[in-house]
Amino acid sequence: MSEASESVHRVETCTVAAVRRVAAMLNIESERMVDGDPLPRGWHFVLMGADTPRATLRADGFPGLGVAMPDLGLPRLMLGGRAVSYRHDIPIGATVHRTSAVRSIVRKDTDAGPMAIAKIAHELRIATRDEPAVTEEQTYLLLGSRKATAEDRAAQAAPPLLPDERTQVVVPDDTLLFQYSALGFNSHKIHLDRTHARDVEGFPDLVVNGGLATLLMTEFLRRDLGAVPAALTARHLLPLYCNRPITLKARRERMRWHLTALDDKNFPAIEMEVEI
Repeated sequence: MSEASESVHRVETCTVAAVRRVAAMLNIESERMVDGDPLPRGWHFVLMGADTPRATLRADGFPGLGVAMPDLGLPRLMLGGRAVSYRHDIPIGATVHRTSAVRSIVRKDTDAGPMAIAKIAHELRIATRDEPAVTEEQTYLLLGSRKATAEDRAAQAAPPLLPDERTQVVVPDDTLLFQYSALGFNSHKIHLDRTHARDVEGFPDLVVNGGLATLLMTEFLRRDLGAVPAALTARHLLPLYCNRPITLKARRERMRWHLTALDDKNFPAIEMEVEI
């Protein structure tokens, strides 16, 4: 069964104040960000927060990104992946027209119980151009009440590093999770409420936002490897946890980068392919 929603249209402003807060979160000198400069690719999340009223949030606090996420009687929600295409840059200070819609919801019965796969499509277009600047499709998994367990871990740890692979280790803490959630107006409790994450959903600690993990990967690409993404696809395989090291590794093949985020047990948590 597949369901879709009507598109939601909003007008956003890519304000220098919001962009400087993202820079501050990433320990980048915020005064360097000025009107007219291109928004760093990957930072468009700040334009995609939902204004879902608090009274109508899901029980887990997730507001949706751009559109409200239905409940469907499935209380757990995880990001499964995303595909992003950058057609051109968004200038800081620009007026941005955003269109978001639930493209499809497919319900499935699995050995672990019922679930649903929701695909949410977004388009960001600056007011002075007809072609979208950024398009993104996010895939969310809506799951039943079974708590997360160690059995959910991938089957094999990552192989040893190859000679041409670049690495970086990051450790997201409570403050980083809070700041990212606040900038995107994301109140999902697994990122903010340690009691909920542990006692209700069965995670060992707060879960790192899937969007934050993606941002850390694209910032590794942008700041350390000097690459500007034209498009990317990401698959989220395992949750990553607050205050635990994440190893980012990257390998280039011609006009494409292959990136992986490894959890603290050396298991692949996110796999990303980036076209440059």
